[in-house]
Amino acid sequence: MKHRLMKTGRATRAVHGARYGAFQAPVVQPIVQSVTYRFANSSDVLRYARGDESVYVYSRYRNPTTEQLKEAVAAVEDAEDAHIFSSGMAAITTTILALAPQGSEIISGPALYGGTYRFFRDIAPNHGIRIHFFDPRNLDTLSQLLTERTRLIYFETPTNPTLSIVDIKGVVLRVREAQKKLRKHIPIVLDNTFATVFNQRPLQLGVDLTVESATKYIGGHLDVLAGIVAGDKRLVSVISGYAKYLGGTPDPFASFLLLRSLKTLHLRIHQQNKNAMELAKFLEEHPKVRRVFYPGLPSHPDHEIAKRQMSGFGGMVTIEVSGGVRSASRVVDSLQIAVNATSLGGVETLVSIPILTSHINMSKAELAQHGVTPGMIRISVGVEDIEDLKNDFARALGRV
Repeated sequence: MKHRLMKTGRATRAVHGARYGAFQAPVVQPIVQSVTYRFANSSDVLRYARGDESVYVYSRYRNPTTEQLKEAVAAVEDAEDAHIFSSGMAAITTTILALAPQGSEIISGPALYGGTYRFFRDIAPNHGIRIHFFDPRNLDTLSQLLTERTRLIYFETPTNPTLSIVDIKGVVLRVREAQKKLRKHIPIVLDNTFATVFNQRPLQLGVDLTVESATKYIGGHLDVLAGIVAGDKRLVSVISGYAKYLGGTPDPFASFLLLRSLKTLHLRIHQQNKNAMELAKFLEEHPKVRRVFYPGLPSHPDHEIAKRQMSGFGGMVTIEVSGGVRSASRVVDSLQIAVNATSLGGVETLVSIPILTSHINMSKAELAQHGVTPGMIRISVGVEDIEDLKNDFARALGRV
C-alpha cells in the first residue's frame, strides 16, 4: 500500500505542478474548455510550424487539461511518456495501426476483449494486416510464429472474461531472443485494463507499452469514456502522431474527470481486490456455481503465475452456472444490489453475460478459443459492503 500511495502522490504532484499567470496552481486542475488558443504574436505560429509542439494551437493536438492528465498517467505508470484517447478502443486501434503497417503481421494472445478481437478479425485484414495467435500454455508457439513480417506482439492478462493469466516475463523472454536473430526490435503491447498498474506493472517486466480502457478502473465512476497508452517515449510519439489524424481525442472535461479519479484509484482498487477475493471464495463454495474464475484462488490454473507477476488479483470474478444462458439470465435478473450492465471497474458492482455482451456475434469455435461458455456471468466487483453482496448473490443463485 505504501508503494501505491507513493505513485498516487506523484500523480497528484504532476497535477499541481503548473502555474497560471501570477498565481499558483489551484488545488483542482481547471478545465480548459477551448478548441483553439490565442497566439501572443506570429512568432508563436512560426515556432509551431518549425516543430515546437509546446505551442498550443488546437485541442485535437494538445489541451492543457489533457496534458496534465498525460503527465499524471506517465508518473503513475513509471512510463517515459503517455497519450490519452477518447476511449479504450481508440487507444487500442490507434496503437495497432501506428505500429503495424500494411503487409505486416501481429502475433496475439488468443483470448481478448471482444472489441479487440473483432477489430483483428474484421478490420485489420482490410489494411493488409495478418493476425496469428500464440498458445499461452505453450509459449514456444510464440517463438515459432515470429518472422521478418512480425511488427507487433499484443496480448492481455488477466484475459476477458475468463481471467486466464499469461506469463508476461515468458512472452518478453521469447520475443527478445527471437528479435536478436531477426535484428529488429518488436514492440510488445499489453492490455492492462483488468489489472491496472496497481495490481500489475508490465513495463517493469519488459513490455514496451501498456494500453488501458481508462473508462474502467482509472475512471472508476462509470461517467467518462477514455483510453491510455503508456511506455516507451519513441513509440508513444509515433502513436501520438497517428492519433492527431485519426482523431480519438478526449474532451477536456473527460480529462478533468480522470484527474479526479486518479486521486482515489489506490483506495478503490484496494477495496475491490478485497471484496473480489471474499466474493470469489463465497461463490466457490456455493452449490449452484459450477466454476469460479479468479486468479487469487488456489484452484485457479494460473494461480502461481498470478502470484509471481501481480501484487493484487483484481476486482473481476467470473462464474459459470449450469443451464446455460437461461440460468445465467435468471441469476442476473434476480440481483438487487449488483447491476445488470456492461462495462466494469466502477464503484458499483456490475454483472454481464459475455455471450450477450462483450463476446456477442462470435461463432462456437471463436467462443471456444476464448474459453467462453453460455452459462458464464462476469462480475465487476465494486466497493459495497461485502456481506450485502454475498446475500445478493445467494438470493439470486437460489432462483436457479
